[in-house]
Amino acid sequence: MITVTRLNGPAFALNPDLIERIESTPESVITLVDGAKYVVRESVDELVARVRESKAAIIALSHLLEHPSSGGPTLRIVPQRHSDD
Repeated sequence: MITVTRLNGPAFALNPDLIERIESTPESVITLVDGAKYVVRESVDELVARVRESKAAIIALSHLLEHPSSGGPTLRIVPQRHSDD
């Protein structure tokens, strides 16, 4: 998730996988794959950087899960318990 700020309102979290495009008109307009549009305060460059950082963090976490001896914290996947267990 990335955090963005509405032009005339509060900040909110947005799933970057749902972004179709970002335009500068001169405000930044984020268009999602379902057609929803958000006008936000952040610049296009800042939004692209946030998406890049978000995806890099996911890749880094995945690497730590696959290679726990890489010097980072040891992470593991804990299976979800069912209510009847």
